[in-house]
Amino acid sequence: MYFHLITNCVCFPSCMIRNEDALLKKPFQKEKQSKVAHRQVATDEWDREEARNQRFHFLALDAYARHKKMVNDYILYYGGKKEDFKRSGENDKTDLDIIRENHRFLWREEDEADMNWEKRLSKKYYDKLFKEYCIADLTKYKENKFGFRWRHEKEVVSGKGQFSCGSKHCDEKEGLKSWEVNFGYVEHGEKKNALVKLRLCPECSYKLNFHHR
Repeated sequence: MYFHLITNCVCFPSCMIRNEDALLKKPFQKEKQSKVAHRQVATDEWDREEARNQRFHFLALDAYARHKKMVNDYILYYGGKKEDFKRSGENDKTDLDIIRENHRFLWREEDEADMNWEKRLSKKYYDKLFKEYCIADLTKYKENKFGFRWRHEKEVVSGKGQFSCGSKHCDEKEGLKSWEVNFGYVEHGEKKNALVKLRLCPECSYKLNFHHR
């Protein structure tokens, strides 16, 4: 035996549902709206972020790479050639050139009165020399021209100029004789004299005294 259950369905119109939602809404509650930034605001923010990234990568470069980048950017924006940025090296000087220009055979108090960095460099080199015996250049002895300089550390260690002949081109170790001579020289346009000591072999001693036999 079968029974049929009949239910009654009630349909509510959509207007009644909307009215019910309106009743449940609080008077101070605002409707949620999707917030979208203005195009100009988004563009400015993107520009700032891009500038930060470029600055980070620029500072991460070494000095030479930054210089090359700036030169390339300048040529890209304003035109020109890389040859226009190449500096002239005609007036470049090494430390050895500076020492030669400001060298003093003997430094005196008046020479140290006005010291620039070139003179200080030359004086620093002079302080490292050993000034007991000299090394002599006797190649022009017949013209009565002689060159003298102080010894450096390697020559002192090897005994050059004291236990072997002090001539630049001689290494004789037998029959050495000590000489004290008056060295007259012209330095920076000024004539000067200095007493220097030498240790020479008999042959080089003959050359030293060639004009004073």
